[in-house]
Amino acid sequence: MAGIISFNPEELLNTFVSLFVALTLGTLIGAERQFRQRNAGLRTNALVALGASAFVDLGMRLMGNQGATQVLAYVASGVGFLGAGVILKEGMNIRGLNTAATIWCSAVTGAFAGADHPVEAFLMCAFVLAGNTFLRPLVTLIERAPIDESQTEATFELRVTTSESERDEMRDLLEERLEAAKYPARDIREVDREDGVELIATLAAPSVEAAVLDAIADHFRELDAVSHATWSVRAED
Repeated sequence: MAGIISFNPEELLNTFVSLFVALTLGTLIGAERQFRQRNAGLRTNALVALGASAFVDLGMRLMGNQGATQVLAYVASGVGFLGAGVILKEGMNIRGLNTAATIWCSAVTGAFAGADHPVEAFLMCAFVLAGNTFLRPLVTLIERAPIDESQTEATFELRVTTSESERDEMRDLLEERLEAAKYPARDIREVDREDGVELIATLAAPSVEAAVLDAIADHFRELDAVSHATWSVRAED
């Protein structure tokens, strides 16, 4: 009965517009994700935008701008947990970060609609679609660019495999060669292998000259006590 008495056609129309805008824009954002076969596609983004809009609209109707502000804080944190569910770790690779960020942006789009800012909601949707579409060629261009080791902050490792009997001597020689090259080792680990012991020197320097490490690795390959020598780089996050 209370619901019938408090029925307000104008507020109902306002809610309808907010939900319609949120669902439409969430569908547009989700369609791009669905087209690219991502984990969270059309329905997920549409429902996230719709739900965020509904929560914000309800908060505004109950407590005005203060209520919308309080609800927004919970929407932001709640959608963060939802986005974490689409992030997958496969070995050293992490997938789903962009999809999780898109879900977050869908929630913001819906929140704009629920707060009676449809123009801002359309603008947010346009920017999300632009970011997911027009930035892809730039990402591809950057990924295909050759890496300059001297300009890249990373973790560099020099690996030398030797016999058990020559381990201490090769360890001392490895430290000596790295010190002479001005690339001191932060630490040197030992890993038992079928063909001997692998010495793994992690360099303290965040960037190096590739030619210098090539020369050091070549020097060790020429030694009779060494069966294998190489170096590798692991980019920092």
